[in-house]
Amino acid sequence: MHAFRPLLRKSLFNLFAATLACAALLAPRAASAEALLLIEADSGKVLQADNATIPWYPASVTKIMTAYVTLKAVKDGRLTLDTLLTVSPTAASQSPSKMGFRPGTQLTVDNALKMMMVKSANDMAVVLAEGVGGSIDGFSAMMNDTAQKLGMTQTSYVNPNGLPADGQITSARDLGILARSFLRDLPEYEYFVHIPAIRFGKRVTGNFNKLIGRYPGADGFKTGFICASGYNLVASATRNGRRLIAVVLGASSGTARAVKAAQLLERGFSQDGLTWLRPSLGTVDKLTPVDASPPNLRDEMCGGHRKRPASDDDDALIAANGGTSGSASATGGEAQVTFFTAGLQPPLMKASELMASAPAAAEPVLVYTGPTRTGTALIAAVAADADQQATPKPRGKKSRVAKKPDAADKPTDKPKDAKTAAAKPDAKPDAKPAGVKNDGKTAAKPAGTKHAAAKPDAAAKPAASGDQAAKPAKPKAATKPPAKPANNS
Repeated sequence: MHAFRPLLRKSLFNLFAATLACAALLAPRAASAEALLLIEADSGKVLQADNATIPWYPASVTKIMTAYVTLKAVKDGRLTLDTLLTVSPTAASQSPSKMGFRPGTQLTVDNALKMMMVKSANDMAVVLAEGVGGSIDGFSAMMNDTAQKLGMTQTSYVNPNGLPADGQITSARDLGILARSFLRDLPEYEYFVHIPAIRFGKRVTGNFNKLIGRYPGADGFKTGFICASGYNLVASATRNGRRLIAVVLGASSGTARAVKAAQLLERGFSQDGLTWLRPSLGTVDKLTPVDASPPNLRDEMCGGHRKRPASDDDDALIAANGGTSGSASATGGEAQVTFFTAGLQPPLMKASELMASAPAAAEPVLVYTGPTRTGTALIAAVAADADQQATPKPRGKKSRVAKKPDAADKPTDKPKDAKTAAAKPDAKPDAKPAGVKNDGKTAAKPAGTKHAAAKPDAAAKPAASGDQAAKPAKPKAATKPPAKPANNS
């Protein structure tokens, strides 16, 4: 009997420890405005899941599916990476973030994909959608069909870029399934999800995913932001041949989502000795969906408390402990991540410090308009794009002023300033004749008679142009900003 006592005590201890672990997992959690998921890429095994099956607005992580459907069409031979696509008026009219090409501009599938995945260009997503599916609606149907086939039971799409729409829904669970499917089904095109930066003409744009070039082994995927969703990120990293996928939805800033993803990944790679105490969470496809409406984080993300408008390209730093409310509880405090330096003992850095550091040096990938080119023809194409950037557009200043009321009516990169965007054009007529905005020919003649004569024209044009409405009817412009959720980039 005495011989069995040590074994009995050990068994009771193990049972007690397991019970505590289960209780911690099953206990009601405080309300959290974020969803977190960590899975193994190969097996789909769930390592951590918090609110992972609550529906969420995807924002620009939608573009992972846009890239998947496009590259599947390339793999199936329905088009090639060299296929030329044309920027339509619909594509050109998309809200930022975008490349800003004029209708009629042509570029290859390859370049459009790179611009979409690195700069999160909403216009390029529509160019790809129209090129593959014929229209936004046609491509959205392809996206939904693909989601069903992949087992993304909580997902629906109505556009290819994630700009605000009530029917655009997903979950951390479904995004984990999509990321796994991309790596499994399209390994030859995986480089599209971890390009560190692109160079278009003279302009260099770094990847909005702050893990690329900073977190050791980071190799994907995509960021997203609209006011309703908060800051989203699907990220992947590989270490010692083991690849993990982290999903963060609803973070409070661009840096916060990167820090949370780094914490999740580091936890998964560290494999601490108590993992055997935690009950298995199964595989990502077995997580039970929650039937609920997506949380709307508009007030929290884009309310007046922000010192500057929120956008996907948000490099605001957060506190060294993970900064935002809920981050520590979600991850158990900030993990230490190893940052390797050549020839030295690798020091330990906190995830927030790592995200605040400069990314590893990397040559930007060249992107350009027109057909596929190499050698001197490529150099000439890049130079031509640079020259076009340097040439002032005749409608540049007027366009910027005119578009502000329109921006208040549509989702933009600066949702917080929607009201001021609508107000600025109203303030200008006092200092400058109305003709300056409505007719370039009269801009140089600010005579009082011209000023008076131009006002009727300004009142007549809004219905056609859509960007003058705030001048003749201030009250109308003032009521437009809250009409739609924020933009996506």
